[in-house]
Amino acid sequence: MSPEQQSHDVEAYEARVRAGPCFVCEFVAGAPGSAHVTVYEDDQHVAFLDRYPTVPGKVLVAPKAHIEHAVRDLNEFAYLQLMSVVRKVALAVEAVMRPERTYLLSLGSQQGNSHLHWHIAGLPVGTPYRQQQFHALMAENGVLSFTDEEAAAMGERLRAALSEGWAAGSE
Repeated sequence: MSPEQQSHDVEAYEARVRAGPCFVCEFVAGAPGSAHVTVYEDDQHVAFLDRYPTVPGKVLVAPKAHIEHAVRDLNEFAYLQLMSVVRKVALAVEAVMRPERTYLLSLGSQQGNSHLHWHIAGLPVGTPYRQQQFHALMAENGVLSFTDEEAAAMGERLRAALSEGWAAGSE
C-alpha cells in the first residue's frame, strides 16, 4: 500500500468538529456518513481507522459511551479496561506496521472532539527526525489518502493481528 499525502482543509475540519455532532457517537450509532473501518469492538469500546491518518495504520480507540475526561469521568477499573484495549490495538498496529515507535495520545477538548479517544500512530521506520513526534501527527502537514479498498485491507490486517493473539502475546 502506497498512500498519497494530500493537503488537509484544517479550517473546514475545525468548523465541523466544533459545530457538528460527536463523531464517535455518530459512528457508534451507525449514522449515515459516519462509517469508519472497525478494527476492534467489544461491549464498551471501539477501535477504528482514523479517517484523516497522518501515518499508515493510524487507529482511534474510544469508549462507546460519550465520556469526555480520561481521569475524572472514569473510575480506575473503567480506565484500566480502556487502556487494556489501547494496548491490545497498539500491539496489533506494531505487528502489522512494524513502526520505529508507537505514539499513544489522547487528544480533543471541550471545544471540539470532546468524546474521549486515544490515537495509536506507528511512526514509519526511517522517518527523518524533524518529521517525527508532533510533526508526524499534525494534519496541517497533510493526511494520507487511502482508497476504500486499501482501508478495508488495512482493517483486515489489523483485525487478523488481533485475532492471532498479537494483542495478547505480551500479557
